[in-house]
Amino acid sequence: MGIIKVENIRVFAHHGCLKEETKIGSDYRVDLQVKANLQTSAKSDSLSDTVDYVFLNKIVREEMLIPSYLLETVAKRILARIFNEDKHVSKATIKVSKLNPPIGGDVEMVTIKMTEKRKN
Repeated sequence: MGIIKVENIRVFAHHGCLKEETKIGSDYRVDLQVKANLQTSAKSDSLSDTVDYVFLNKIVREEMLIPSYLLETVAKRILARIFNEDKHVSKATIKVSKLNPPIGGDVEMVTIKMTEKRKN
């Protein structure tokens, strides 16, 4: 097994419970880590034998564009697509952070973290 990380994916999106958040939008950071068997691709040197991190980035960007009230909802959607569309991934952890959240204080970011394993 091995780990592939796609870190600090920066996205502008419209998530939140406040009307202003969905209208104005905010900056977000997404960090993704997936676990997969990397031994086959290490031997074959073939992209089809591994997890394509360009594809992971594409999934994150597409799902972040769909407005949601909660970051948990966005994270769950991203994880579901990863497991549905890439058979190599056995486990995935995602962190979705809202930068400079409007919570009445000097807060750099709020982050939710979610981990799921492939269901056989």
